[in-house]
Amino acid sequence: MNQTTLELSINAAARREADEPRSPVVTLDRPLQLESGSTLAPLRIAYQTYGELNAQKSNAILVCHALTGDQHVANLHPVTGKRGWWSTMVGPGRPIDTDRFFVICSNVVGGCMGTTGPASTNPATGEPYGLDLPLVTIRDMVDAQAMLIDHLGIETLFCVAGGSMGGMQVLQWAARHPDRVFSALPIATAHKHSAQNIAFHEVGRQAITADPDWREGRYLVEGATPRKGLAVARMAAHITYLSEPALQTKFGRNLQDRDARTFGFDADFQIESYLRHQGASFVERFDANSYLYVTRAMDYFDLAADAGSLANAFMGTKTRFCVVSFTSDWLFPTEGARQVVHALNAAAANVSFVEIATDKGHDAFLLEVPELFATTKGFLDAAAKTRGLTRL
Repeated sequence: MNQTTLELSINAAARREADEPRSPVVTLDRPLQLESGSTLAPLRIAYQTYGELNAQKSNAILVCHALTGDQHVANLHPVTGKRGWWSTMVGPGRPIDTDRFFVICSNVVGGCMGTTGPASTNPATGEPYGLDLPLVTIRDMVDAQAMLIDHLGIETLFCVAGGSMGGMQVLQWAARHPDRVFSALPIATAHKHSAQNIAFHEVGRQAITADPDWREGRYLVEGATPRKGLAVARMAAHITYLSEPALQTKFGRNLQDRDARTFGFDADFQIESYLRHQGASFVERFDANSYLYVTRAMDYFDLAADAGSLANAFMGTKTRFCVVSFTSDWLFPTEGARQVVHALNAAAANVSFVEIATDKGHDAFLLEVPELFATTKGFLDAAAKTRGLTRL
């Protein structure tokens, strides 16, 4: 496949999933009032569900996805053909047991898998929104999810769960819609982005916008794709998802398919080859403008600033919380989780906190970590018992 054919293929895939996703879609005519002051209408939300909603509609769990995730939590991904990003956690007999719970996950506003985002067709122009889409925030993502939950006829969610950016959404749900969240499971997250995290995101955004094929955000209309810029953005971000011990154990300084150094700039080392693969594969499933929008939403997130203090954000809440962090996560270190826990304690909330020892880094919430599985199952079992929720 030559470069031009590849560009057209990637563009076609991006447009297809943005406008015709292979998952249920609801179109809501009620405008979404954005935090910026703009409105978005009509609003399309693409989502997936797993399990069955009980007669009382009391067993619904909303799973919130991370930056590069989507609604395909536990099914085969329609673009990559790979298992859903949280198949280790969600499914029959899994910690989030779909034999017991009705699990919902929607693609976030600003995403690229069917929910209104920059790759979606703007009904006013008939072309992709591109940069004409207003900027969105974590709060906007949550408000859109609340509209979906309303559409599904669910008044109260049994639990809202997610890691990383998904964890930000969990915290925003608990602060903004406390009466609708019985329990909350924020994992590997914080109440705001650090300067370091904003810096890494800016490197990624600059890589994308510096690519000549970005075309000022109009690449879909002009038949181009900023492949190189988006791949570099993914490579830089992926480093932050891992830990130095994990990198050393998995790759070290091992050479890639060769016995000696080439004394050139090919991928001599396994870690170089791995990052290049991560970048190349990411381009096939993610929209570059969506990357700009969603990273910006994470950067703007600051729950304490919105409420005056972090404790104020949760004051009077009746939601039960379980906050989880990982010892080797330097993207969202444990100190950020402790700040959330301290604020919840100050607000007299029902909160438990688990720091899991692992060398897997930030990505630990996506991997086979028995302690995380046990924590999740134990928390949900206890919450279900408190609520009187029995098996289906």
